[in-house]
Amino acid sequence: MSNSNNRAVESEAGTDDYLSKRQLKKGVAGWVLLASLGVSYVISGDFAGWNFGLERAGFGGMLLATIIMGLMYMCLVLSLAEMSSSIPTAGGGYSFARRALGPLGGFLTGTAILLEYAIAPAAIAIFIGGYVNELIGIDGPVVYAGFYCVFVGIHLWGAGEALRIMMGITVLAVIAIIVFVLGMLPYFDVNNLFTIPANPDVAGASAFLPEGYVGIWAALPFAMWLFLAVEGVPLAAEEASNPAKDMPRGIIASMVILLIFAAAVLFLVPGGAGAEAMKSHSAPLVGALQFVYGADSMAAKFVNIVGLFGLIASFFSIIYAYSRQVFALSRAGYLPRFLSLSGERKVPVWALIVPGILGFLLSLTGEGDLMITMAVFGATVSYALMSLSHIILRRKEPQLARPYKTPGGTLTSGIALVLSLIALASTFVVSTQAALWSALFYVVMLTYFLLYSRHRIVANAPEEEFALIANAESELS
Repeated sequence: MSNSNNRAVESEAGTDDYLSKRQLKKGVAGWVLLASLGVSYVISGDFAGWNFGLERAGFGGMLLATIIMGLMYMCLVLSLAEMSSSIPTAGGGYSFARRALGPLGGFLTGTAILLEYAIAPAAIAIFIGGYVNELIGIDGPVVYAGFYCVFVGIHLWGAGEALRIMMGITVLAVIAIIVFVLGMLPYFDVNNLFTIPANPDVAGASAFLPEGYVGIWAALPFAMWLFLAVEGVPLAAEEASNPAKDMPRGIIASMVILLIFAAAVLFLVPGGAGAEAMKSHSAPLVGALQFVYGADSMAAKFVNIVGLFGLIASFFSIIYAYSRQVFALSRAGYLPRFLSLSGERKVPVWALIVPGILGFLLSLTGEGDLMITMAVFGATVSYALMSLSHIILRRKEPQLARPYKTPGGTLTSGIALVLSLIALASTFVVSTQAALWSALFYVVMLTYFLLYSRHRIVANAPEEEFALIANAESELS
């Protein structure tokens, strides 16, 4: 696949001046900061959204779906830890697929990641608007625009400053989860987990699986919300202090933390307030505390206010992620080149601003659920392609320097590949409309690649240079 794709594209060398205008600031992120970045990407999922899986599958179905998706993400993270230590560029999953699958495979992977990261902040902005409305009675375009302007502005200030602020916001969100756990533990009752009545019309229905076996399938996308976007940590590779060591430590540590948080909210929300009462609550952590302590309790108010930082943390960090993905694809010529220009502070100015404007316009639709499902669709496509890239690189380039090696090798990435395809299929159960809109986005982007950008690839962009060197070495051997 790689060789045929290489013949199908045309590349040109960028000048030294070209690359000097497209630089990121190196050495601003150690492994602790990277771990907090991984948690920051995901933590909003602990505060809202995942509990709709209870409605689809009951506690038992959601528990099994979470175990399946937790396994998928852990296998994916272990595979990414290896590839990001070997190929440390800002392209993340796109750069891995570019080397393994050629230009088209790299572009398709980057496009899937872009679909996930460009749309998710728009959906989170809508959820933030609802949260702000509950607190001070203001919602809508003013809130969306305000948050986009403030947090894109902080990223324009500088990568180091943005990452440190992001870490501070994430710490506040983590404190809210800890307060929730401490407040709910005394009220946990296993019987509360099974308060959703079994549906007699579906196969395998029981108190444990109220919607039967098919409920597990339908709950997979909601289980993903507990981990979605942790795979974005490798996008910070060019800004890491020591990518070979920091990237594996950072992404694995963040995944372990997220597994603990997922188990805490999954058991304590329905275990304290009852699965039936929490299955469609817009703020399940707050709702569970209100159920046991009362609506005006200090614990509920604290988590309600500080819980907003969970949404802000993911909104803030995914802006970082989309900017680095756009930067890498643009620098290599796959997207318009002006998008990768970096200012004096070495941040990708237009890669932050242009998707931010598009995200704000999408937020005006108010279709948060639709956009989240589209983001999940893009994510699962990218997971399949990144897992496949790990398998191909292991077989095609056994001599590649691997400072960190994935435990289990291709068996681990093979598990991630199979489960990601199952998760992709489950998105059609949730929303065929979202899948069709995602497909339209892909058609537009693929058309742009085939008709225009494949003829203008920049050969000495880091991702392209890595791949070209690898191809030359394979032809000589």
